[in-house]
Amino acid sequence: MRRTRTELLYRDASIAIEFNPVEEWIYANWRGYQNYESVVAGCEKLLVLMKEKACFRILNDNTHVEGQWSTAAGWVASDWFPRMRENGLQVFAWVYSPSVFSRLSVDKSIKLAEFPDYIKVFDDIAPAKDWLRSHA
Repeated sequence: MRRTRTELLYRDASIAIEFNPVEEWIYANWRGYQNYESVVAGCEKLLVLMKEKACFRILNDNTHVEGQWSTAAGWVASDWFPRMRENGLQVFAWVYSPSVFSRLSVDKSIKLAEFPDYIKVFDDIAPAKDWLRSHA
């Protein structure tokens, strides 16, 4: 397995955001229980960093997310994703949490966003990375 040195761009209790210069994507590693405020704060930070790095491929990892955060699903779909696209987002690989409630929140966001083709959801991180590589 190839090891890549990443650059930590931001970290708080809910999310760590890294830039992978070799793969040319931003990795968002969400952790713990999320709510409307933590989702909005993390997403806004991700938008800022995507623009700063001029890196428009996102690996959004919910593997360590617990519980549901569906109160933010509408905002993610109707506000954040359109602004991400307006600012250059090309592809967004979203890795499900093992938590069924978190998975339902992801599904709600994608459904409310009308199933955009630039977002793809995965059960594991390896196929998500492969998909991003195929969109380089």
